[in-house]
Amino acid sequence: MLIRLGYEIAIECAEATPVISLLEIHKDRQADIKRQTRVLTSPSVPTRLYHDLHGNACRRFTAPAGGFRILYDAVVEDSGETDEVNTLAREMPVAELPDEVLFYLLGSRYCETDHLSNLAWQLFGHLPSGWARVQAIVDYVHNRLSFGYGYARSTRTAAQAHEERVGVCRDFAHLAITLCRCMNIPARYVNGYLGDIGVPADPAPMDFSAWMEAFLDGKWYTFDPRHNRPRTGRVVIARGRDATDVPLLHSFGPHRLSLFKVWTYEQEGRLSNPPYHGIDRTVSARMLA
Repeated sequence: MLIRLGYEIAIECAEATPVISLLEIHKDRQADIKRQTRVLTSPSVPTRLYHDLHGNACRRFTAPAGGFRILYDAVVEDSGETDEVNTLAREMPVAELPDEVLFYLLGSRYCETDHLSNLAWQLFGHLPSGWARVQAIVDYVHNRLSFGYGYARSTRTAAQAHEERVGVCRDFAHLAITLCRCMNIPARYVNGYLGDIGVPADPAPMDFSAWMEAFLDGKWYTFDPRHNRPRTGRVVIARGRDATDVPLLHSFGPHRLSLFKVWTYEQEGRLSNPPYHGIDRTVSARMLA
């Protein structure tokens, strides 16, 4: 299966402003890219890639004063399989966890384990360990929170989401991650592309999506507290402790977002067209202003 994906983002800056973007397809999926543009900027500016502590590809550049756009378009090959489910996956005792995984047991900016630890043990301490416990946490978060783009707030933490009972996909992920960490299950934040593939089309504008991964039986598994069902066509961009580690754009100075488009959909037919040098504004490329 082929997935067409990309973005067009525009910002306005009062003066030249250094920016870091985390919008590159993750290295785990680079081999699946069948066609892509380079990252296009308008006006054109020099950019440079580096990798952060989590292995995410970050792009550095300086946005000039005034309007500035970033564009990217690609076709990625995907197996078409849904997220892996392994109901037999067991929890690993903390003493047996790999050193590099311990980091994902700790509290972080949006995941306050100290605030939710007692609640987590009350709700999930009596349940069977392993996959069943993680799924119970995901079920709880899915049912606890109501989703709506109007609920978006960049400062909302997991504990606040639990209290307010509303949020967007990042809030669902933060709450489930926090509850898992409280139960000594390593969990990390993931963002990326997730189109309406194999599910009814969502009439809302397309956006990047956020979900989580839990470490069970020596392996990271995908869980999605917002949708709470295995999905097809996830393409990871970045992973981290929480949204603090993986901002789509981080500017070192004020900016105003003036345009935000994301598209992710199954590409029909074969790769017969030449590489893209612009953006295909089809009905499949939904816009979020």
